Amino acid sequence: MKPDTLSVHNGTPVALDAIPLLELPHFRHAITESVQSGARLVSLFAQPLDHSHAWLWGLLAHPSSGELSAASTHVENTYAALTPDCPQAHWFEREIAEQCGVQPEGHPWLKPIRFTHSPIGVTDFFRVDGEEVHEVAVGPVHAGVIEPGHFRFQCHGERVFHLEISLGYQHRGVERALIGGPTKRSIHYAETLAGDTTIGHATAYCEAVESLARCDVPLRAQMLRGIALELERLANHTGDLGALASDVGFLPTASYCGRLRGEFLNLTALLCGSRFGRGMVRVGGVGFDLDGARREELLKRLDAASADVTSAVELLWNTPSVMARFEDVGVVARETCDELGLVGVASRACGVERDARFEFPSGVFRFFQVPVSTWHSGDVFARAYVRWMEIQRSMAFVRNLAVSLADGPIRADAGALAPGSLVVSLVEGWRGEICHVAITDARSQFARYKVIDPSFHNWSGLAMALRGQQISDFPLCNKSFNLSYCGHDL
Repeated sequence: MKPDTLSVHNGTPVALDAIPLLELPHFRHAITESVQSGARLVSLFAQPLDHSHAWLWGLLAHPSSGELSAASTHVENTYAALTPDCPQAHWFEREIAEQCGVQPEGHPWLKPIRFTHSPIGVTDFFRVDGEEVHEVAVGPVHAGVIEPGHFRFQCHGERVFHLEISLGYQHRGVERALIGGPTKRSIHYAETLAGDTTIGHATAYCEAVESLARCDVPLRAQMLRGIALELERLANHTGDLGALASDVGFLPTASYCGRLRGEFLNLTALLCGSRFGRGMVRVGGVGFDLDGARREELLKRLDAASADVTSAVELLWNTPSVMARFEDVGVVARETCDELGLVGVASRACGVERDARFEFPSGVFRFFQVPVSTWHSGDVFARAYVRWMEIQRSMAFVRNLAVSLADGPIRADAGALAPGSLVVSLVEGWRGEICHVAITDARSQFARYKVIDPSFHNWSGLAMALRGQQISDFPLCNKSFNLSYCGHDL
């Protein structure tokens, strides 16, 4: 751990005045040197002080020790960008420039990521010039029911030289709405940050608030949260494998997994009445208990879904035409993964054991472990196969928790938040690492609330996966990442 950063733990609040306030060169050196030494940039964000000054916060993850570290600095209108020496800061610094007007000088491509202060999508795009080089623009309106996002390809024939991804069409200002909280609406903002990750984001929010309030969540509630989180993973991974099968025209797995996704969503509804888990996770615990009859029903339906999903997915690996489309397509090298700081399935498919449940466990994962699932090839097959391994382990985990569910209450009271404090809450959602950072003021209200959905880290990984590929491979590569537009846009 660097002496000029403060060691912190996942879900443990620290006083703001305990976090080192560094001179800008020292802050920049602490961040870049730590990342070059194996740490990962979890978050880099600004807190405006006035029209020309901002407080810059840097948070690093140190997987080898299971610790996080924090540092801060004050910046004025400009500062020397970290990105040239730390590519993981690329999108963070674009966000800082857009939100606060502070310019990271030396940043290679400083443009809005959410178009907060300008018309959405109206910007300069990277262009490749040359004979027979052409440009293909896709979106933001897409066929079918899908969120909006714009993709611009620079191609030579069918080969993609460069893919630029432009988002921001679903920017709702959630972080700004959370300032001054927590209020009765705050949990609903968290649940709707990314609709398919209701449990993940709600858990991260609640663990942040509970840490600041010194609230001890009962073990039974933690186990119920764990069941809900893994059911969310099961539903989405199963749906993704079905969608990947559909993209290569393999209808048996596509049709079965489409139905089975619904089965896992229905198990979440069995817990709380909502297929997406709305109302399940609440500050202090959970909003719904699992009685004996419903637990037996959950186990019965889980066993049936387990047998069906195994039969459906095994067809993929045993079908040569499917494997020919999955293997060696959309490859992301391990080195690229590390440079960009990819998280979740995208990182584990590159052979990186990156999983907050293992590296920075919180809640029930401090007592019950889920093995980390990895593959090494970094291609569409790897991202699909990691999902399959996680499906099997999540099914076993849910069964284990349901069978051994602890007795006791499902909710505890939470008091006022600690004033003048910062807490980092990391949760391994189904896409990857979810990070919520809460900073309180002297009145114990949120002065800044920062959310980093795993998609924020991984959209640049999708762009790299398309380099040198056929443009016709884009739908398959895109689905193999299956990133969130609204989770990024907030």
